[in-house]
Amino acid sequence: MLDPQKLAKTNQEQAVAAWVNYLNQLRLDNLLSTFRQQDVNLRDALASVDEAIRKIDLEVVVANRGGVKGMHGFIAEVAEVGVGNARSQILGEGAVYKWVNDNGPVDLMRGSVEIQQKFVAAGGRFGLGAVTEHLEKYPDFVTSGGKYQIPGDHFDVIRKLYDMPREEAGRLLTGRGDGPSFRDWERVQAFFEEGSVGIESLEPSTLDYHEVQRGAYEPTLQAEKDTLRSTDQTLRNDAYQTSRPKLKEGAKATLIAAAVEGGTAFILAVVQKRREGKKLKDFTGDDWTDIAGDTGLGAVRGGVRGLSIYSLTNFTATSAAVASSIVTAAFGIAEQANKLRRGQIDELEFIEAAELVSLEAAVSGLSSFVGQALIPVPVLGAVIGNTVGMVMYSAVSSFLSKREAELIARYLEEQRVLDEHLAADYQELIDRLDASMADYLEVLERAFSPDVEVAFLGSVELALALGVAADEVLDSEQRTLTYFLD
Repeated sequence: MLDPQKLAKTNQEQAVAAWVNYLNQLRLDNLLSTFRQQDVNLRDALASVDEAIRKIDLEVVVANRGGVKGMHGFIAEVAEVGVGNARSQILGEGAVYKWVNDNGPVDLMRGSVEIQQKFVAAGGRFGLGAVTEHLEKYPDFVTSGGKYQIPGDHFDVIRKLYDMPREEAGRLLTGRGDGPSFRDWERVQAFFEEGSVGIESLEPSTLDYHEVQRGAYEPTLQAEKDTLRSTDQTLRNDAYQTSRPKLKEGAKATLIAAAVEGGTAFILAVVQKRREGKKLKDFTGDDWTDIAGDTGLGAVRGGVRGLSIYSLTNFTATSAAVASSIVTAAFGIAEQANKLRRGQIDELEFIEAAELVSLEAAVSGLSSFVGQALIPVPVLGAVIGNTVGMVMYSAVSSFLSKREAELIARYLEEQRVLDEHLAADYQELIDRLDASMADYLEVLERAFSPDVEVAFLGSVELALALGVAADEVLDSEQRTLTYFLD
């Protein structure tokens, strides 16, 4: 009959294992869900860039929209939409830009924000002259929340010159050269001093001026696709790193397992005392000391179990149920080894007990694994599976113990009868061998007798006794002479 306390203990052990496995599964499920979503994000991002290339090819280049001087402006608008949306989509944030495409005051919409693009290099003002012209035509554009978007490289120069003090600006080149000049600084300062547009109403495009020219936009957008793939891989790597086992989670599993097993040990210890006939109010200091000792030992075992299961399930190919069984078997064998060292059991009893502990742990682990598979509810399936498995194992093992005793008794009786029969056969063979040896020794003695005639006759008998053919035995003087002289 299965001990209820033993069943409760194995259920608690497998419950801890199932809970740790649930934590691991949550991390794995989140990782797989992230990967699946990232597949969608990458697909949408690449599709946005491909759509931008298609629109530029057909609606701008083939249609010669804007002519030689103005085409790059329309290319920039479409490219900004494609790249801006793609960079947002790769992060899972969806499309953010919409191309207005009506030759009106607004080129792009980013949510509710109206954007007018100015990709202009003429005039040496980094597009600020074009901004002024647009604002003269639509004076309410900035006050209503609109933004002017200029090439990324132009904005960097404007920002630098805007923040630069006059003393530093005085050291700039006087001509265009390879960088901004003092004249450029004066133009930027004059633009913002006028006060119609603040620096906050300007923003950089995701693209530079040279990247949206007729012969450059396709390589630019193809390179953007490579960047998106690189970003995608970085996001996947980050997700993987986030999903890996962590020290904090391992410590949490250790503490909770210690608390659960310690609590179970406390309850079982109290129940044991109650079974002895004591009421709670009658517990002595020694009783509570015993209970505290069992509780502390249970907590220590629980901590070891939690940490071991967490480590085995995360760093080796071991399921939680099997990991718990390994820990349980280790504890059981260690306990039997301690008894062996103290002389409480002999080596044979130690081996038998260790085998039994391992078998019970294996049954518990297998039952929990099957139960969790059949009842995919965290912890509950493992506990039910363990309960059913251990009850069945107890019933079967009890039946097998009785049956085993009967088989052993019958086997011993068969062995006794067989031993008696074999002993009789053995004695008969020994008697026959003794008789044969006596005859052989007698013939051998005559064959080596000092008397020549006796030795001659004895040799003949010995040859015949050893199986030599009678016609080949030298049993006469004539045969002897013929054998040696012919």
